[in-house]
Amino acid sequence: MRILLAEDERSLSRALVAIFQKNNYSVDAVYNGEDALVYLQSGNYDVAVLDIMMPKMDGITVLKKIRATGSQLPVLMLTAKTEVDDKVLGLDSGANDYLGKPFDTKELLARIRSITRSQTVADTKLRMGNITLDRATYELSSPTGSFRLANKEFQMMEFLMSNPHHVISAERFMEKIWGYDTEAELNVVWVYISYLRKKLTALGADIQIKASRNVGYSLEETL
Repeated sequence: MRILLAEDERSLSRALVAIFQKNNYSVDAVYNGEDALVYLQSGNYDVAVLDIMMPKMDGITVLKKIRATGSQLPVLMLTAKTEVDDKVLGLDSGANDYLGKPFDTKELLARIRSITRSQTVADTKLRMGNITLDRATYELSSPTGSFRLANKEFQMMEFLMSNPHHVISAERFMEKIWGYDTEAELNVVWVYISYLRKKLTALGADIQIKASRNVGYSLEETL
């Protein structure tokens, strides 16, 4: 799951990025409202965490603009403005939830899970062939065994299993999982594909990650 974090306090932003990554989220961090709006317009995110008081464009304006496009993206407002009228304004503007600063990390993560639950609860497990990916435990399993996937492995496998038979380019993997501002090289995608292929082989999978030369990768049944 990918988060856009818009928080102009750099030290808090770094701390939140570390918290989210530790809990198997991918995250892009921006520091003003204009950048937040540009990133959100890409449609690459599963949830947004927006500060209200940001330079260039405040979080409420960002929220109103994305809601005006018809976006149903779950949005959590994270802000020091905790008066009742401020909360009402945020919720009436289309926020799914509102958390004041300072906050407890456990509560923040619980609220993220809560506002994204409708996206995942009905489909906790993805299945293809004899392979199951459990989104709750990050376990990739078959009747013969299981592996708990690391963060990037899990996200890549989830992307593939959510789009079976669809060719996904290396660039799309980079954009979706590593983010726009990553310094990682494109060949890191191949490295993680290799990790997943080895795990599928060890599990006796009847599905495979197929490479289409100069195009990308897809998840297919083994012939």
